[in-house]
Amino acid sequence: MNMTNILLPTPAPLLGRKAWSLFLLALITVGVLAPVFNLLVPAGSAFHLSDYAIALIGKIMCYAICALAMDLIWGYTGILSLGHGLFFALGGYVMGMYLMRQIGQDGNYKSNLPDFMVFLDWKELPWHWTLSDSFVATVLLVVLVPGFIAFVFGYFAFRSRIKGVYFSIITQAMTYAAMLLFFRNETGFGGNNGFTDFKRILDLPIATPNMRMVLFVITGLTLLGFYLFSRWLVGSKYGRVLMAIRDAETRVMFSGYSPLPYKLSIWVISAVMCGIAGALYVPQVGIINPGEMSAANSIEIAVWAAVGGRGTLIGPIVGAFLVNGAKSWLTVTAPEFWLYFLGALFIAVTLYLPQGVVGLIAKIKNKKGGAA
Repeated sequence: MNMTNILLPTPAPLLGRKAWSLFLLALITVGVLAPVFNLLVPAGSAFHLSDYAIALIGKIMCYAICALAMDLIWGYTGILSLGHGLFFALGGYVMGMYLMRQIGQDGNYKSNLPDFMVFLDWKELPWHWTLSDSFVATVLLVVLVPGFIAFVFGYFAFRSRIKGVYFSIITQAMTYAAMLLFFRNETGFGGNNGFTDFKRILDLPIATPNMRMVLFVITGLTLLGFYLFSRWLVGSKYGRVLMAIRDAETRVMFSGYSPLPYKLSIWVISAVMCGIAGALYVPQVGIINPGEMSAANSIEIAVWAAVGGRGTLIGPIVGAFLVNGAKSWLTVTAPEFWLYFLGALFIAVTLYLPQGVVGLIAKIKNKKGGAA
């Protein structure tokens, strides 16, 4: 009996030669050039990278991680979430609790309790602050808390086959409900003011150029690592099933695949990525409050992905830098027009650039190649 050999398609490489070159350039920029230009080049030099620029780029890299997470759930799975700001804030609050415990008795009231608890006449830490003095536990909780909340919410939502605009609405409602909860002083999260006035991390001063640069480099390496992980994920069989769910979920079910574990797992992965981004954001910015859970923040994450180009991975990262770079400039030169600009940008991209900036660049390259 003759057996016919079936040749399976060769798996695509993680990155092409040109993409690897750009990746290594980004790695060198984050890990070598930025520290040198900031710490070693004199402030008066044209090549000096200011502390303001380092703080701004570090913050935007945290946003880029969120945009990348949004692309996995929206661009590749077709699920628009308007609640990812919650997972970002949860990671930030977990890290903020640790940083508040690191203040020790250096606060205004010279107490082992955070200042806001002393002001509210709290006598002891609430139960959910139990592990907040451990850095190892904090790192674990940065992953576990957003992941657990996402798992519980996603399990019931996906099992009930809630999808489309209805899913987007309930994610926004979830975020809004959490924001109202965190605004309450009784919950032990600092109320309206949140957490601020951080002094140390791992018993080292946090407001020093060296520590600022360490956080910057860690954030950049995390972004690059998540990009490679996402590239590997979407190129695998798992990623092909995600794209099939996006394009024709009913056919996926008829093919013998249950969409639930795929949608739930990518939803949890995306939430954990946002939680890690929030944990990296807080020590660099120096504050976390319930405003990070606002509906507007979650919508902005979707805007970054849409502007850069959904379903491309690199597009949302580009979109995060473009939109937030424009925001940092416009909020100084014309703060009253920023929100109008953001709304107009989202409408323009939706109508005229459905594949975003990266898609537009690819289309131009294809036309030039065809003309040649």
